[in-house]
Amino acid sequence: MKSNKRYTTQTFTKRVDHDGGLHRSALKLAEPTFCEKCGSIYTDGRWAAKTDVPVGDDVKHRHWRPGKPTRCPACKQMESGVVGGYLSLDGDFFKHHRIDIENLIKNEAQRSAEDNPLSRIMNWHEPEGKLMIETTTEHLAQRLGHALKKAFDGDVQYDFSHENKVMRVSWHRD
Repeated sequence: MKSNKRYTTQTFTKRVDHDGGLHRSALKLAEPTFCEKCGSIYTDGRWAAKTDVPVGDDVKHRHWRPGKPTRCPACKQMESGVVGGYLSLDGDFFKHHRIDIENLIKNEAQRSAEDNPLSRIMNWHEPEGKLMIETTTEHLAQRLGHALKKAFDGDVQYDFSHENKVMRVSWHRD
């Protein structure tokens, strides 16, 4: 069914948090570049963990030259305090199985860093029997919520703000 409503560009525009991407560089970096703080390497147009970079005499990396030191976007984000995702955990089950849950979160964050070295845990806060975790990317917060649901069940809520790209994940189990 055809509508007579006229759409304009103003209909589809939305507010966007312009400060959210300040930690990212505007131009492509020179290759190879490495982060002097965490050791991640920028090669082939993306940031990779130190172990992901090919070593040897392949055709593309035949003429090796020393990398240029800089700061990766995740380190810049952690310094500026821009949070990409929040994960909150609470409940009686959490109080009794805290060590197991924290180990799961640490292991899952480590596996995530192998895929994307820019997704990291920024801070751990412990207010009144809860645990609040801040992450650099919204995807890591979502991944941790999925891992908690899969391993320990419980109730998980995902709240995503489309305006400023922040994910809030809440996990609760009594």
